[in-house]
Amino acid sequence: MRIIAGTAGSQPIKVPRNLTRPTTDRVREALFSSLGEKVIEARVLDLFAGSGSLGIEALSRGAASAIFVDSSEEACRIISENLRKTCLNGGKVQKRNISAFLSFSTTQKSFDLVFADPPYARDEETAAQLEDLLKNAALQRAISPQGILVMESFAKTPLPDSPLWEVAKEKTYGKTRVSFLTPQS
Repeated sequence: MRIIAGTAGSQPIKVPRNLTRPTTDRVREALFSSLGEKVIEARVLDLFAGSGSLGIEALSRGAASAIFVDSSEEACRIISENLRKTCLNGGKVQKRNISAFLSFSTTQKSFDLVFADPPYARDEETAAQLEDLLKNAALQRAISPQGILVMESFAKTPLPDSPLWEVAKEKTYGKTRVSFLTPQS
């Protein structure tokens, strides 16, 4: 796995073993191509960060800052290593449960881009986790009015309805669906 473009372009990064399903280079390249200039100077939140590839890619492409949140100690250690290795500034790692982080650590309209790559909803537990995230009002409050929530999910499982988010665009890459969501007014 590597950073695709920007100041850390082509730098290899580590991935936690058996804990994550990292976003492939192809999907990251398409995702960031869709975001274009929105990444520059953005304040980024990377939830279920895993290796940190999405937030690190954003920093490499000119994001102002990125907070990486994951509940795994190994993932947080690897994200920290990846940030050091790429020499990118503005990254901060939080070892926290996602719901707890959103409830206690976010301020209103803090983030321009939020990446969420929760475990794919293949069973009741992971489906409930995805639904809980989309119904979390703290997440909606944490995003700026023109902000975007970029959600990865299993392509064969429909994204749960949420009164908080509007789907602006969706793309499917193999088994991965990438949804670009904006806050409902």
